[in-house]
Amino acid sequence: MELSKEKLLTMYQDMLTIRRFEEMVFETYRNGQIRGIAHLYIGEEAVAVGACSVLRRDDYITSTHRGHGHCIAKGGDVNLMMAELMGKRTGYSKGKGGSMHIFDREAGILGANGIVGGGIGMAVGAALAIKKRKTDQVVVAFFGDGGANQGVLYEGMNLAGVWSLPVIFLCENNHFGEFTPYRTVTSGESIALRSTGFGFPGVRADGNDVCDVAETVGQAVERARQGQGPTLIECVTYRYFGHHSGDPGVRYRSKEEIEQWKSRDPIESLGRTLMENWDVSADEFERIDEKVTNKIKEAVEFGLESPLPDPNEVTADVYA
Repeated sequence: MELSKEKLLTMYQDMLTIRRFEEMVFETYRNGQIRGIAHLYIGEEAVAVGACSVLRRDDYITSTHRGHGHCIAKGGDVNLMMAELMGKRTGYSKGKGGSMHIFDREAGILGANGIVGGGIGMAVGAALAIKKRKTDQVVVAFFGDGGANQGVLYEGMNLAGVWSLPVIFLCENNHFGEFTPYRTVTSGESIALRSTGFGFPGVRADGNDVCDVAETVGQAVERARQGQGPTLIECVTYRYFGHHSGDPGVRYRSKEEIEQWKSRDPIESLGRTLMENWDVSADEFERIDEKVTNKIKEAVEFGLESPLPDPNEVTADVYA
C-alpha cells in the first residue's frame, strides 16, 4: 500500500489526538472532573488509526471498554466524547453512558461496550445486514486478548465463515487481560491462527506500526468488499498505563518491560519516518501538536461548561 506524505501526516495527527485526549482524560480524572474510571488507550494508537484509515465513513466499527481511540480514529467528536465522560447533557449519550458507551451512528461507531467481547456479535449482525442490503460496506470488530477467549468470538467467526460476511475480527493483543498476562491463560502460538478452523485467513500485524496495521487491515477490507468473507487479525501492541485510570499498572509487570515497549512508541516511530523519508521539520511537528492540544483543551472547556442532565430525564432514552 502506497501512503502519501499527506496521508501519513493525517495518521500522525490522528494518533497524537488520541494520545492528547487520553492524557487529558487522566488529568481531569485526577482532578475529580471525571467520575468513575476510564480505560486509557495510550500506547495502542497505531491500531485504531491504522485500521480506521482504510475504512470509509459508511463502514462500521464495534468497540470495547478501551474505546476512546477507536471512536476518535473513526471520526468521533472529541467535544461530545469529553462531555459524555464528564456526565454532561451534551455528551453522546446525554451523560448517561460514560466512557464505555459512546455511540455515533453517523460516523459508523456502533458503540463501545463494557462487556468483554460484547461488540463481536453486534459486528456479525451488522455484517449480515450489509450482505442482505447488498452494499459493499464492511465492519471491524475490535476486541482484546481477553475477548479472544470469549465464546462469542467463535460463534461469531463460525457464522461469519458460513455466511461469508464482510467483517474483520481485530484483536488488540496488548498482553494483559486486566491484570493477567495473556500467555498464562491463552494457548497456542498466535491468536491469529485460530481462524484456520473456520476456513478464513488469520494474520498478525505489528500493532505499534501504523503503516503495517493499515496494510494488513486494508487487504482484509478489500477481501470483504469483494465478497470473499471475513479475516481475523491480531495486532500485537502494549498499553502503557494500567487496566484503568486508577490502576498504577506496575504490580504485575516490570518497569523495564514498560520502557522497552515505550522505545517502540508508535507516534515517535512514525515521526522519525516522516522526518527521515519526507523531510518533515521539527517546526511542523510542533504546529501539529499545538493544533491538537488546543483542540483537546477546547473539548475540556466544552465539557466543563455543559449542563448536567435534568434528573427528570433519568428514564428518557433508556431501553431494555
